[in-house]
Amino acid sequence: MSITGEPDGEPMRAGVAVVDLFTGLYAAVGILAALAHRDRTGEGQHIDLALLDVGVAMLANQAANYFALGKAPARMGNPHPNIVPYQLFAAADGDLFLAVGNDQQFARFCAVAGLAGLATDPDFATNRARVAHRERLIPQLAAVLRGRSRGDWTVALAAVGVPCGPVNSLDQVFDDPHVVAKGLRRDTRLGDGTTVSTVANPLVFSRTPADSDGAPPGLGQHSAEILAWLKSRIE
Repeated sequence: MSITGEPDGEPMRAGVAVVDLFTGLYAAVGILAALAHRDRTGEGQHIDLALLDVGVAMLANQAANYFALGKAPARMGNPHPNIVPYQLFAAADGDLFLAVGNDQQFARFCAVAGLAGLATDPDFATNRARVAHRERLIPQLAAVLRGRSRGDWTVALAAVGVPCGPVNSLDQVFDDPHVVAKGLRRDTRLGDGTTVSTVANPLVFSRTPADSDGAPPGLGQHSAEILAWLKSRIE
């Protein structure tokens, strides 16, 4: 939280429980690694995994910044500490996130935006220079980005390989053509006829597709079976 939020605001939590989710993913990877070891050696092992440890491991470039500079990173809002421009901008019809990852992408962005001169300006031609002069660069980009819609920017920049995208509300997320085509919203019918919507498994296997046809169980639906199984294990 100390690195999330606006510079003059309070520390902010993430919008979802990312450490909880990452811990689950790390656990799955660890289990698979332990199973591979067991298959080779016949030996099992215990996996020690904690939420705090995963939270530290997730610090990524922010930890690298701290180790390299010896100074704790501060909150910056949406701008990226190491890459410019890589942040939120206002388009004509809403918020747009622009993620220019390298100097070649910056040159292509400038060509699309009608700012070709910036790509050859020594103050902006390299990412190192753009980071050093972000206070001068960002207002110039913001003024241009406000002149076109999010859809226009997304299509034009995708055509030249520059990542960007609109900031969508969740209703817009589940109406997105890609999300619809991949079936990421999953509607199932419970035993009482009620329809429940959940998010589908994002993993798509070519030979062993994930089976998610079953509806979520009701409260206590499998209690008898579970208790019988536990009893058989004890006996």
